[in-house]
Amino acid sequence: MKKLAIAMISIMLIVVLSACGQSSSNGSNKDLFDQIKNKGTMVVATEGTYAPYSYHDPKTNKLIGYDVDVTRAVAKKLGVKVQFKETAWDSQFAGLNSKRFDTMANEVGINPDREKKYDFSTPYGTSKSVIVTRANNTKIKSLDDLKGVKVAQGLTSNYGEMTRKAGAQIVGQDDFSKAIKLVQQKRVEATVNDQGAVLDYLKTTKSKDLKVAAVIDANAAKIAYPVRKGSGLDKHLSQALKELKEDGTLAKISKKYFNKDISE
Repeated sequence: MKKLAIAMISIMLIVVLSACGQSSSNGSNKDLFDQIKNKGTMVVATEGTYAPYSYHDPKTNKLIGYDVDVTRAVAKKLGVKVQFKETAWDSQFAGLNSKRFDTMANEVGINPDREKKYDFSTPYGTSKSVIVTRANNTKIKSLDDLKGVKVAQGLTSNYGEMTRKAGAQIVGQDDFSKAIKLVQQKRVEATVNDQGAVLDYLKTTKSKDLKVAAVIDANAAKIAYPVRKGSGLDKHLSQALKELKEDGTLAKISKKYFNKDISE
């Protein structure tokens, strides 16, 4: 009887501890926004080297850009501060998974694979893809022309997946400006990236040895905030974005960086 009683107590303890652990785990997900409100800060991953979405003002060195400004406005609506953690693109999702970040603000496109792993806010922008080559390249005119060709892409980016499906040979490079350099140095033939980022780069650097070889309209992506599954943070971000759209803030920020409203 004594042994049976001890065994029963042991089983009950295991059940209770297991339930507590599960409750704690679920709570950490469900109460993410409450945690953010309590500490007063939302931690957001961004590159800081990806104009016009996330970069440093050349004169003041202040972190600016479309995604950065939108996120600051979202945080204000939520009644919290935002702490940006500048992180290389290919490390951002890993940081989100390990809870180093609450979300990401880095022109993150929604795609089916990501939707299996993350919840997303409503979109706050649309991104078209373009192929960049050297100015004297006459062979690459479409996505199909990348088959068997070396391209510089971030391994976890939409563009990396796009070029992989086209049959390109991918040279891993998650920094946009460095990917462009690889094209200029003839180490790769092309890179695919966001139209706004490419046009801003060409305008800023006045590069004459590069060109936009093709615009890929079929691959326009919706830009949104990814969050961990079940965290509920996406609903709060979406509500803030809805209010920013209604009061004209999103359109104002968009026109500041693109001279048009990409939030539509």
